[in-house]
Amino acid sequence: MADQYAHSGDTKRPTEIPAIRWEEPPEGPVLVLLDQTRLPAEEVELVCTDASALVEAIRSLAVRGAPLLGIAGAYGVALAAVRGFEVDDAAAALESARPTAVNLAVGVRRAHSAYQEELARTGDPRAAAAAALAAARRLHQEDAEASARMAEHGLALLTELLPGGGHRILTHCNTGSLVSGGEGTAFAVALAAHRAGQLRRLWVDETRPLLQGARLTAYEAARSGMAYTLLTDNAAGSLFAAGEVDAVLIGADRIAADGSVANKVGSYPLAVLARYHHVPFIVVAPVTTVDPGTPDGSAIEVEQRPGHEITEITAPQVPVAGAEAGGGIPVAPLGTQAYNPAFDVTPPELVTAIVTEEGVVSPVTAEGLAELCAKARSAPAG
Repeated sequence: MADQYAHSGDTKRPTEIPAIRWEEPPEGPVLVLLDQTRLPAEEVELVCTDASALVEAIRSLAVRGAPLLGIAGAYGVALAAVRGFEVDDAAAALESARPTAVNLAVGVRRAHSAYQEELARTGDPRAAAAAALAAARRLHQEDAEASARMAEHGLALLTELLPGGGHRILTHCNTGSLVSGGEGTAFAVALAAHRAGQLRRLWVDETRPLLQGARLTAYEAARSGMAYTLLTDNAAGSLFAAGEVDAVLIGADRIAADGSVANKVGSYPLAVLARYHHVPFIVVAPVTTVDPGTPDGSAIEVEQRPGHEITEITAPQVPVAGAEAGGGIPVAPLGTQAYNPAFDVTPPELVTAIVTEEGVVSPVTAEGLAELCAKARSAPAG
């Protein structure tokens, strides 16, 4: 079998370059991003000097992943404020850059509220900009801390559900340090299992349409020394049938009040397979991904991606700008119409547990989620 084997004692980060950072060179503050469209071929950074550049980076998936989008959105508001741009317009543009991931809106609103409150209190735009930046930095730090707690809770759950270790975990899309201020969500749990000597194999779905599992999760798993194997999305069923999957771990871009989970397209079929084969299907996400304002799965807006992402093959080191054709190699006849949703929605009855930094919800119910969110709101600020 063509795969990678674990490297014992290897605890380095999946990439030495942070996924996002704020810098203040002499020419003015900037937001620096690791361009995820260029991985794994090369590690290249994007420098954003205004919110419009960040909006384009979000839409092109140069920066992506629910928790990191929240952090990016908050920094984007701060960037507009510090550089003297129209903050309200920047916040509106950032919030609408991707509709499904609720964390983006949460991060934008948090920094925007801090800006508005300080401006109303002092009338000083500089003080307001400093407040927005402080809010973004707090969110960044809180996400790193949340990531560590999710990994702890997730590993404890795996140990409870699957005593004895030797876990064979299937994951979908990318949920590691590339999407987080820390080590991620679902991937962080798998990484914790690896470090504890309990991970036998990480099955990595390639994840259509943009191959974020193949390009990004395999990249992180290799650099973390984890035992992993890449598979096409539609090969997952044969793995379940062969009894080769002990648990499914995925992240989430939005969790509705009833526990419906929006995640990268292909997650729902995995949940169906897991239920049929009596395999735990576990969602790992921060509490900020739970959206009490979205009552159920039918109310989640699912982003539709450009058709060329699946009718053409584009080398990862060639940037894809927005909805424009990427100039790749055609793999479908010219003029082919493509159905290319970025996400699908898994109903709560197919989810074994939702793991957050505040604890685990299982069974997944509206009442359980509401109680968890209330617990998070009452927790002292970090």
